[in-house]
Amino acid sequence: MGVLRTYASESVTEGHPDKVCDQISDAILDAILAGNEGADLARARVACETAVKTHDVILLGEITSAFQPDYEAIARKTLREIGYDSEESGIDPDKCRVTVLVEGQSPHIAMGTTEENLGAGDQGMMFGYASNETPSYMPLPIALAHDLCRRLSVVRKDGTLPHLRPDGKSQVTVDYVDGKPVAVTRVVIATQHTEESTDRIPADVLEHVVKPVLGDWLKPDTPVLVNGTGKFVVGGPMGDAGLTGRKIIVDTYGGVGRHGGGAFSGKDPTKVDRSAAYYARYVAKNVVAAGLADRCEFHLAYCIGVAEPQAVGVETFGTAKVADEVIVNAIKAVFDCTPGAIIRDLQLRQPIYRDTAAYGHFGRTDLDLPWERLDRVDALKAAAGV
Repeated sequence: MGVLRTYASESVTEGHPDKVCDQISDAILDAILAGNEGADLARARVACETAVKTHDVILLGEITSAFQPDYEAIARKTLREIGYDSEESGIDPDKCRVTVLVEGQSPHIAMGTTEENLGAGDQGMMFGYASNETPSYMPLPIALAHDLCRRLSVVRKDGTLPHLRPDGKSQVTVDYVDGKPVAVTRVVIATQHTEESTDRIPADVLEHVVKPVLGDWLKPDTPVLVNGTGKFVVGGPMGDAGLTGRKIIVDTYGGVGRHGGGAFSGKDPTKVDRSAAYYARYVAKNVVAAGLADRCEFHLAYCIGVAEPQAVGVETFGTAKVADEVIVNAIKAVFDCTPGAIIRDLQLRQPIYRDTAAYGHFGRTDLDLPWERLDRVDALKAAAGV
């Protein structure tokens, strides 16, 4: 037997309080991107945070925009679309308080992100990761965890399991041998539900969520734990506070690939926390699809106000088919990692972000996201001489 390693990754549903906040923040960003045109669109700057608890939604941050959306209406609409419709469900979108604490962007930050001098909107480091272990080029644990949470929402909304409520989580543990997934060894599901459905939840979740998602990965002896405390009736903002940007590992690679630390949601694409992380995934995925490595982690770092990256690096975990130096040089020949080029190449000034704010920003086969496209494969092969 080869080298055995075990990895676990979690996901959360769209009704998890932190994800509620991510979706409200990105819905506001989308509204501003959709409402501005031309020079106003290029000048729009958004850094929107959301917090929720019980009866309150608080919007705060720095937003500079010629078009001003109805912040309160966006927050209430997002809550309804997620599935919250009453205090009993977790929060009442019609009766909750919405407080707006939004100011303009700092002029000192703005100095470094003009269209004439589009430097990075902040300092920081970003990582992108890809693996050929799944069709989506994502690690299997996080791919399955996202699918389980997405399935929880589907069966809740389509009437298959109407007694489920919006809040929920999943966790999947996978054994790897010599870097390849060989077995799912444990599945954990937590799902909010109505009081009267408590006893039926484990059987319902196993039959309508776990089995359809895991398929052949689920064996007769695979432990499946549903609602570890036995009951999950009080959920959503009623049960837990939520805040934008607290699920960064859920948003990315489930702990298999590194994360630079910056959150994504609520940030316009001049913020390299978001845009450069997307670009790093774009690079890594094309490297793996080009057959240059089985796994690739691409690293970038920036200084606020400066366009050129302060660091560019590649890690292939011993899976490269050519020298890492060849891969780095091929990447530099094919990709422009300055913020302006990233925004241009990925067309990031579009209202496409609300849908990314739940179930991960990467590996989304249900969305046509520009950083998931494999349109640089041939150019990389040519640059690497393969």
